[in-house]
Amino acid sequence: MSPSEYLYRQSAAAGSDGLSLLIALYDTLAGDLRRAAEAERGNSIAERCKELNHALLVLGFLEDQLNKGSDGDLCQSLVAFYGRLRRRILESQAKRAPEILEQEMAQVLKIRATWQQLGTRKEPAAAYLPPVARQVYPESTPLSLFLNSKSWSA
Repeated sequence: MSPSEYLYRQSAAAGSDGLSLLIALYDTLAGDLRRAAEAERGNSIAERCKELNHALLVLGFLEDQLNKGSDGDLCQSLVAFYGRLRRRILESQAKRAPEILEQEMAQVLKIRATWQQLGTRKEPAAAYLPPVARQVYPESTPLSLFLNSKSWSA
């Protein structure tokens, strides 16, 4: 992240609500994955490792913010998503496969778009979920149930 990008995000976060900060974390995570894929393609192992280490720190922070004592569907689905993302990051390193990072970046951006869309709606969340966001989660636990849950904290 460039110094100007860091300052921009820091100033944007100063007056933000929890949802805006969550979206900023998803932006950061997606950027880390993109830069790591680019570094892998350029055969810059040190840069790839730096970006993925930061992505794993952001991922850990997101996980820590979940109310893990909750049995809420949203919490459980996010725990599963974050665990899968961590495994895929490690797999991409082992296989030296930037396409895995790009696939996971796309999933992160889909969820980020859903959070952003929810922040602008007054109506119930379930009515406005894009079909692509529903594909991230298992069929046995529909995303509309998670997004109406109050069992998470940002």
